[in-house]
Amino acid sequence: MSDFDNYSKDICWYVAHTYSGYENKVRANIQKIIDNRPDMKDKITDVLIPVIHSHEKDEDGNDVEVEEKVYPSYVLVKMVMTDETWHVIRNIRGVTGFVGPGSRPVALTDEEVASIGIAEEKKPLSFAPGDSVKVISGMLKDHIATVDSISDDGKTIKAVTLLFNRETVVELQVSDVEKLG
Repeated sequence: MSDFDNYSKDICWYVAHTYSGYENKVRANIQKIIDNRPDMKDKITDVLIPVIHSHEKDEDGNDVEVEEKVYPSYVLVKMVMTDETWHVIRNIRGVTGFVGPGSRPVALTDEEVASIGIAEEKKPLSFAPGDSVKVISGMLKDHIATVDSISDDGKTIKAVTLLFNRETVVELQVSDVEKLG
């Protein structure tokens, strides 16, 4: 059993801690890995170093644009947490680990992502109310259900399925279902 089997298979933002001054090198190395390893393109999708641009005067009184890191020594990585992705990021020169207790990375919450200013794009869903879906993970794996409604944030659905020969409304994560047909 993997250390990360209980993690969500969704792509989430994680925070990697780096040596001071290594943020850009770490970001460049992660980007090289994404570009050079086709198997990583779907697992590691984005790398950010939040910065603020400001203007200051230099010694001659000229206005100069200055870039300042919002979180020095941290790099944000949008990825699916698996043994392989953890190992790839953790073994990049300059990375000391992930933010979380011990060696257990903790994904940023939606509120934390919003407070950092990362605009999350909503992926269009492949199904709509009335469509049939198959549950692909969780307690109801392999059940067929009919989508009743989709939450406003697009992360969960309410669907009708047969449980003990009765129609039952269940709430499911969008990542746990796929459209039939």
